[in-house]
Amino acid sequence: MNGITALVAEKRVVVVCGAGGVGKTTVSAALALAGARQGRRVLVLTIDPSKRLAETLGVSQNLPEPLDLDEATQRRAGIRAPGNLSAWLINPTAVAQRVVGGLKEDPGVVQGLLQNRIFKNLSQMIAGMQEYTAMESLHQLLASGKWDLIVLDTPPSRNALNFLEAPERLVRFLDGRILRMFLAKKGGLFRAATASLVWKVLGAVFGEEFFKEVRLFISGFGPLMDVLCGNAQEMKQRLQGPDVAFLLVTSPAPQALEEAFDFHRRIEEMRLPFGGFILNRSRAEAGRRFPGPALVSGVPSEEQATALRKLIALAEEEQLQSAADEETLAQLQKMTGGGTVTMAVPERPGGVSNLEDLTQLLRWLGAPAIRTR
Repeated sequence: MNGITALVAEKRVVVVCGAGGVGKTTVSAALALAGARQGRRVLVLTIDPSKRLAETLGVSQNLPEPLDLDEATQRRAGIRAPGNLSAWLINPTAVAQRVVGGLKEDPGVVQGLLQNRIFKNLSQMIAGMQEYTAMESLHQLLASGKWDLIVLDTPPSRNALNFLEAPERLVRFLDGRILRMFLAKKGGLFRAATASLVWKVLGAVFGEEFFKEVRLFISGFGPLMDVLCGNAQEMKQRLQGPDVAFLLVTSPAPQALEEAFDFHRRIEEMRLPFGGFILNRSRAEAGRRFPGPALVSGVPSEEQATALRKLIALAEEEQLQSAADEETLAQLQKMTGGGTVTMAVPERPGGVSNLEDLTQLLRWLGAPAIRTR
């Protein structure tokens, strides 16, 4: 098996990282497809696929849970039982509600928290906290034991690896002294009196009705906080395991490469299992043939000569780009020191947005070709 084939056959989690706009989502979908074609139950957990790719994967906004691709699509993709491919566009509200629903508390407390206006607004606000949502989603889905492989498409931002630090930030916030003062059930008369005084002042400022709901929310937030802290710490350790691989996708663009180098440095610093680089949208293709004077037999006409000069000029530009991309690929290979995946994938006009495109991308990634019709 080549590097990619082995990666999706052996790992439990593949985390796909990189700058925005380098093709992380399509690479994630292709990796998930490769795993499912090897007979594994695979979930691709994505952030924001293109419209056509979302239609291909059968994902849409606000789905409460992952969805299996329909049987006809899976057959066309070369997936056979026991292999199966599921996809989910992360739904922050569903993630937050699932955490609360799993609390081992009085059903009335759980239901009260779910119905609380402040909790509802907070769970909707989490939609902007992609780093935390991705981490908590991964925790919940791993715990279910339903999938052999989960491919996570990380948030598309310059700080895409911040989701790795989200557990630590979450623990620091939830363990803050001010928040603990309101949540603590112990602490003596002084602490109780202090909290009571604060509540009276805040109630007078904002109104008793609103702060009654605030108090109900915070009283139910204590057990939730303990769960969130535990999950965050568990995932921090889980992502350092031998069955996890972090794959970096980049393009030859200078800014994308700069971010890829920074991601690689941070992955090494955090001692996370690095899976390799994919140089996407590249022209580093060995054996390409470029046009030259021999393209026209005999003595070319004036029109042919003019067209040939323009074509050769374009070919020379492309040769320079191809040479630069090959040098970049060699640099990436040197950084990994061998033993990891490092490969180039060519740019596809129009992008990758359907099953046939994904199948072609798999061929470039080294997966065996399977007819899609």
